[in-house]
Amino acid sequence: MKLSLPFLKKQPCVAVVRLSGAIGMAGRGSMSDTALAPVLEKAFRKGKPAAVALEVNSPGGSPVQSSLIGSRIRRLSEELNVPVIAFVEDVAASGGYWLAAAADEIYADDSSVLGSIGVISSGFGAHVLLKRQGIERRVHTAGQSKSMLDPFAPEKKEDVARLEGLLADIHENFITHVKTRRGAKLNDSDDLFTGEVWLARRAQKLGLIDGIAHLKPKMQERFGDKVKFRRYGLRKPFWSRFGASLAQDAIAGLEERAAYARFGL
Repeated sequence: MKLSLPFLKKQPCVAVVRLSGAIGMAGRGSMSDTALAPVLEKAFRKGKPAAVALEVNSPGGSPVQSSLIGSRIRRLSEELNVPVIAFVEDVAASGGYWLAAAADEIYADDSSVLGSIGVISSGFGAHVLLKRQGIERRVHTAGQSKSMLDPFAPEKKEDVARLEGLLADIHENFITHVKTRRGAKLNDSDDLFTGEVWLARRAQKLGLIDGIAHLKPKMQERFGDKVKFRRYGLRKPFWSRFGASLAQDAIAGLEERAAYARFGL
């Protein structure tokens, strides 16, 4: 039985939430708003934490899932009056930076890669291969844009124009999020929203982060040497440890590895 004495001061506790990997990939354990909702709820609500620290290590992914997760973090922070501090590890790029920007403050390692405030869409074209193999592509639609950017048909200028319009709108949403969260801290650099990436020192000068620091010493500096840490994060489903859905997880793993490789990681 634990004796509770009202005159003894309770040591502060920081909830640490790990946000690692690509966002919205198909593999099990991938970051999504649905998967992270119970994790974030526990982190913010259990034991009245002095702060929530985000360990961010993500090359990005789905803009929608990035927005949903970031919005959930902000709602919980404001509802419960709990400050949020992000600590970037290897990379917080694209959607990964979107998540970091949901925090009130952002810190990183000297060699962390940050930025990539842009939007990308990639695919392939296989119509020449089909023609060489003597395969005829047959598509029937109701609606002239229903088969937009079919990878088995030659690319159409009007399809590309529609896609570019969609990407531009998503990019504007991203820019608005960063400007809203970082405010007057941002530098007026022309290349801030071009999709460029920087190491932490340069990112700090641009106003994308608040400084160079690591989680434990920074939290001890702010809340005292006796601050406690309570960790939260996604766990792989029990059955996935025994080889379930290997094909899906393998494909998702390759996609995630390719996303990190874009930043030399």
